[in-house]
Amino acid sequence: MIFMALIKAMSKKANTIIWAIISCLLWSTAYPLIKIGLQYSTPLHFAGSRFILSGLMLLPFSAHPRVYIKMIRENYKLAIWVTILQTLINYILFYIGLEYVPGALGAVIVGSQPFVTAIVSRIMIKEERFTRAKVLTIITGIAGIVLVSAGRQSFHFSGPMELFGIALIFIANIATATSNVLVSLKIGKMNPVVLSSFSLFSGGVIIYILSMFFETRPSGISYPQEYWLVLGWLSFMSAFTFSMWYHLLKRPAVRVSELNLWKFIIPVFGAILSWLLVPGEKADWVTVAGMIIIAMALIYFFGITGRRERKIEEVPAGPIAK
Repeated sequence: MIFMALIKAMSKKANTIIWAIISCLLWSTAYPLIKIGLQYSTPLHFAGSRFILSGLMLLPFSAHPRVYIKMIRENYKLAIWVTILQTLINYILFYIGLEYVPGALGAVIVGSQPFVTAIVSRIMIKEERFTRAKVLTIITGIAGIVLVSAGRQSFHFSGPMELFGIALIFIANIATATSNVLVSLKIGKMNPVVLSSFSLFSGGVIIYILSMFFETRPSGISYPQEYWLVLGWLSFMSAFTFSMWYHLLKRPAVRVSELNLWKFIIPVFGAILSWLLVPGEKADWVTVAGMIIIAMALIYFFGITGRRERKIEEVPAGPIAK
């Protein structure tokens, strides 16, 4: 009942920013908790278990079984593409890529997702434009992420395999961005909770099956309580945030590239959580400076100046917009 009340409250346009920030705050908890979960499980097994449980969590809040099946049948192309792009390609490449990329560099690449989304949405949606405010916000946001990451961990190049890892994470970003655009364009009257439930569960099943063929896990392993708590939270977090994000993308007035600018704050929340929860982590001036830069960029874009520039000072469109 509480979840449904929250969904109904989203009909108010003024709540878009609030829900975007809440979603990013919840997403920021994923990285430190995934590291804990991987201490007891292999990447694909852990990811598959997480998404299967996420999809099942959403079933009671989605729709009557007949309506659920009808929605999937009527929108099967969108459901399949979101499953492939958002759950399978994104998370499989993300987990593999992080094995070859240092934490700080990985955070920067993942944090560049708003930039990748802006490009993909510019290609796929003719109404999307590169305004001066948007370009400046993206550049400033990435600079802030570099500082946040550099303050927590030094950058270094470890060899050719690192380039391979970087490429995988960038492809994962492209897959996520494409999925976001498809949801915005094609979701129509489909219930976002149904779409989220189907894509998470079906993608989770496929990932879990892949783990049986490509990963070796000790037999008879006993998982501690910490593992189940982490798995439970990450499953709930995925179920809630993806459903929420699809609801926001469904809104006619919401532009994909602008909504995804809020993802710049994910590393900010992640750093703050690390200071609060991880022993030995403490604030430093480089990280704080990066946080301030990201905050100023978002305030500028979504403030009065940003809104004015978005409307009247568009960067000239290239042949893609024709």
